[in-house]
Amino acid sequence: MSERLIARMLAPVARAVGNMMARGTVVLANAATKMQTLQIKLLSGEAKDDIEHIEPYGFTAHPKAGAEHVTLFLAGDRSHGITIVVADRRYRLTGLAEGEVAMYTDEGDSIQMKRGRNIVATAGTKITATAPNVEVAASVKVLLTTPLVEATQDVKINGKLDVVGNVTGGALLSIGNVTAFSASTPFSMSGMKTTYNGHTHVENALPGSTQAPTQQI
Repeated sequence: MSERLIARMLAPVARAVGNMMARGTVVLANAATKMQTLQIKLLSGEAKDDIEHIEPYGFTAHPKAGAEHVTLFLAGDRSHGITIVVADRRYRLTGLAEGEVAMYTDEGDSIQMKRGRNIVATAGTKITATAPNVEVAASVKVLLTTPLVEATQDVKINGKLDVVGNVTGGALLSIGNVTAFSASTPFSMSGMKTTYNGHTHVENALPGSTQAPTQQI
């Protein structure tokens, strides 16, 4: 059998193998379907519509136009393709250390799992956690570097409250059975000190009131 005849017989196989994988760019993504579909362009200039994008379980992303893809065509049949990976070198985080993992967006938001078991979340506007219970378990401390911490309802502290600066506000403040300040009288730490050091108790059995506390603060 001549080499020319062998080449002619293997030509269809070679074409099928060559057609099994292609690279190109994403033109449009439809994220509304159960399996995301893409409109893609191959490096040869060939366009394909409704290509299923196979994503890892538990993770999905809506790629931007111009992102790069690798698409497989089963048995080399260009009428049936599946995109197995989409990447975007325009926005990819660079400089990760060996073993580090990150998620990112084109806007610059990211979650990075860095060396030393350190997880860093960065958002340009807001990070929202929604659940019936949200727990933070820190064995050393929780540090909030912010000009304001606000709670829409009650705050319960089971341990000691150590306030370095002043406490101000217009609500009712009570220490034990002693009402320190009311809504009409804003309170402060210095005012609390004065109120406590000067407070007395009315005695039921004896006329008059008790003396102010001997142990002043």
